[in-house]
Amino acid sequence: MNQKISALAICAMLFALSSSAQAQQPKKVFRLGYLSNLSRSSDIIRAEPFLLALREHGYIEGKNIAIEYRHAEGKRDRLPELAAELVRLKVDIIVAAGGDPVIQAARNATNTIPVVMMGQGSDPVRAGLIESLARPGGNVTGITTLGRELGGKRLELLKDAVPKLASVAVLYDPAFPTTTREVKEDLPVAARAYEMRTVSRRFLLR
Repeated sequence: MNQKISALAICAMLFALSSSAQAQQPKKVFRLGYLSNLSRSSDIIRAEPFLLALREHGYIEGKNIAIEYRHAEGKRDRLPELAAELVRLKVDIIVAAGGDPVIQAARNATNTIPVVMMGQGSDPVRAGLIESLARPGGNVTGITTLGRELGGKRLELLKDAVPKLASVAVLYDPAFPTTTREVKEDLPVAARAYEMRTVSRRFLLR
C-alpha cells in the first residue's frame, strides 16, 4: 500500500511537471532517481509494487519515464555520494526508498529537486525532515507511517484482538536512531497503559 500511495504522489508531480513543460517539450521523458539503502536484488520486493503502481497510472519505464537506480548495498555511508550522483544527473524527482538516512541523504543533496518519502522513515517532523505535516516546507514530500504516534494505537488494536495478550515482541534496526528511540522509550510507555510489556530484538536490514 505504501508503494502505491508513493506512486500516486509521484504521478501527481510528473503531471504537474509535464503541464508546465508542455509548451516547450510535449514529449519530455522524465527522469526519476531511485535511492535505496538495500542491494538491487534485495529491493525487488519493494520496487516491483512501486513500478506496477506507476504503470497503472500510465508511467512506463523506458517509454515516458526513465529511472536511475542507486543502491547503497547496505552501506549507509555511500548514501550521500549516491544522492549527489542523482542530483548531477538532473533527475526530476528523487524517490527515497528507505528510512531516515536515505531521506536525509537525498534532502542534503538538493533543496530544489522534489524528494518523495516511501513511508519507511519515522516521524519526519521529529526527524527534522519537514517543518510540519500540514505545511512541510522545503522539497520533501510523500508519506510516513507515523510510527511514534501510531505505536500505541497498534498495541491497543492488538489488545482488543487478543485480550489476554501480555507481551509483544518488536524487531528493529539499531541503525535508525529514531526507530530505536521509539522502541526503547515510546512503545514501553504505551504498553504499560494496556498492562502489557514489549520485548525488543535488534536486526540489521540488508
